[in-house]
Amino acid sequence: MKTNTRLFITLLSAVTLLSSAAWKPVAKPNTAKKAALPLNGRYLIAAVPGVRDYLGYGGHGLVFFDIDHGHKFVKRIAFKGLHPKNGLPSNVKGVGVSIPLHSIYVTTLETLERIDLITGKLIWEKPIEHGCDRLSVAPDGKTMYLPSLESHYWTVIDCETGNTIKVIDGFNGSHNTIYALSGQHVYLADLKNTMIKIADPKTNTVVGQVGPFANFIRPFTVNGSETKIFVNCNELLGFEVGDLTTGKVVAHKVIEGWDKGPVRRHGCPSHGIGLTPDEKELWVCDGFNMRLHIFSAVEPYQQLTTIPLQDMPGWITFTINGQYAYPSSGEVIDVKTRKILTLLKDEDYNTVECEKMLEVDFKDGKPVRAGDQFGLGRVMK
Repeated sequence: MKTNTRLFITLLSAVTLLSSAAWKPVAKPNTAKKAALPLNGRYLIAAVPGVRDYLGYGGHGLVFFDIDHGHKFVKRIAFKGLHPKNGLPSNVKGVGVSIPLHSIYVTTLETLERIDLITGKLIWEKPIEHGCDRLSVAPDGKTMYLPSLESHYWTVIDCETGNTIKVIDGFNGSHNTIYALSGQHVYLADLKNTMIKIADPKTNTVVGQVGPFANFIRPFTVNGSETKIFVNCNELLGFEVGDLTTGKVVAHKVIEGWDKGPVRRHGCPSHGIGLTPDEKELWVCDGFNMRLHIFSAVEPYQQLTTIPLQDMPGWITFTINGQYAYPSSGEVIDVKTRKILTLLKDEDYNTVECEKMLEVDFKDGKPVRAGDQFGLGRVMK
């Protein structure tokens, strides 16, 4: 009897201990939001709406993609840039970066904005009387050339303050702008002119020109040594080449095997042209046929191949090292293999289409290098 009693007490104690352990309160998980890690690596930044004011192509803001990890969405930085009449997001017209000021600049139809790339905060937004078009920031990040919206002048702007340094007048339709990587020249494309003007940023005066081209100037790009300029023109499915040493047009190339047709935007058969950074190839947009056509970038500019796209391209640019190509239709293309690797997708898995994109490289959260929105040649001689 004593043995049974002891056994019962032992079993009861064991059950009590197990029950106590089973009902022990479980610690709640730590739900505190983790601080975002500082950016490190290469990022593609798209300023949207970057195709007119179409919010269906990526919404509104600066959208970051991780180039080294499958171009996955990283984050979105909000900015203003709203139509003054209805408060809706306005068309983004251009984007540029100042590394020393760790700032990115966005032009819309009505305003110029400066945004801090480290904090993501808007530093200032300035309304521009005659509107803005595609700006270009100097390589030293101190100044920019800002075209008025298809008006008659460019404004030289201080990148830190946004104040006007000088107005350069005498144009018909100020439009696309390229500040050469050398910092020695600025190329000014007048939308209603067949000549491209060349400005000296030391004096902020026009000192030369190249042309006349076959029709009014649309997108264009320049090689690194500033000896050649490659130009889209109205009515031309293809491109022309200008010699910057003589100021003359030296080649006229029509895309073979493809017909012109109506385009949904820009009113131009080929709107978008870019050099691979090694300057071996020239990639040309074809709106009606929804393709990129690839040419050799040296005479006789042989037509090499074509890449079909999901939508009408209106622009093309590349990573700084030439690894990837980015048409505005949203594809990420491996330049070497010509293969489409993925589509740019935002946080809601919508395809991001944008004509205003560039690469910015970060180290420990700070921008250290920036690409360009134009597809410029980077062979400096």
